[in-house]
Amino acid sequence: MDSLAAAPGTGPATSPLPVLRPARSPRKLADLPTDRTLVMGILNVTPDSFSDGGQFADTDAAIRAGLKMHYEGADIIDVGGESTRPDAVRVPPEEEQARVLPVVQALVRAGALVSVDTMNASTAQQAIDAGAAIVNDVSGTEIDSDMPALVARTGVSYVLMHSRGSVRSDDPNASYDDVVEEVVAELAKVRDRFYAAGVAPEQIIVDPGLGFSKNAEHDWQLLRGLDRLGSLGHRVLVGASRKRFLGSLLTSFGKAAPPLERDNATAAVSALAARSGAWAVRVHNVPANLDAVKVTAAWKG
Repeated sequence: MDSLAAAPGTGPATSPLPVLRPARSPRKLADLPTDRTLVMGILNVTPDSFSDGGQFADTDAAIRAGLKMHYEGADIIDVGGESTRPDAVRVPPEEEQARVLPVVQALVRAGALVSVDTMNASTAQQAIDAGAAIVNDVSGTEIDSDMPALVARTGVSYVLMHSRGSVRSDDPNASYDDVVEEVVAELAKVRDRFYAAGVAPEQIIVDPGLGFSKNAEHDWQLLRGLDRLGSLGHRVLVGASRKRFLGSLLTSFGKAAPPLERDNATAAVSALAARSGAWAVRVHNVPANLDAVKVTAAWKG
């Protein structure tokens, strides 16, 4: 990977990133800061992401983008090879693996702490073999039946996100009497399947699944109720970056703000999530959100 020196969007190596010569030992979770909320950078290696429009679908471009986030200070880089935008078409695990594994390997070699964003246990296994330390699974109540045993066997951290099946534009599952209490209860029920497989409580990270089987008001209620989510006893990950509920909030002249115009609002959510004790925020724009969580940590003292 020594030739991958250009920063994303700069063309041939006109603005080089540091060259990967000897491999660096990858960071471990124990190496991460404990005095502030962590920043997980989003790296979509897909042609149909809702936010970046497939900008990093090419392997070399994805590696350059991941290295850029790493050098910008991302604590974790979350690599995904399957879009979860509304009505996205599922891809075969083999195709997903072809997209993400070279990227995971290169970033681990550069010393990054890598998470793999996948719903497939087979992809998770190969990514772990390539050095990934976290599995970020958005499948919610429809988890791969092999996933709990894999997490137990490998000892990796596992992000258990709330969802009620596949994401759809008009989601019939987005109906709640009390969204916070129901999300907490449904997360606990799925979590118990991991406990039954031998997964330790400290391996679990919970994510309220903003935008997954939820409308904008549900998302806001869940953000207001992060302390209740934390009562499950696990680290909490908040993934609000550029999501629809922020676009709706920023509507102007009857038109929702497009994804790339939601970064300021995302940073505000990150600061407030950090104030509420979130373990990490999952974001597209690393520098702005790293600033936000650092300011919050200083404010809290």
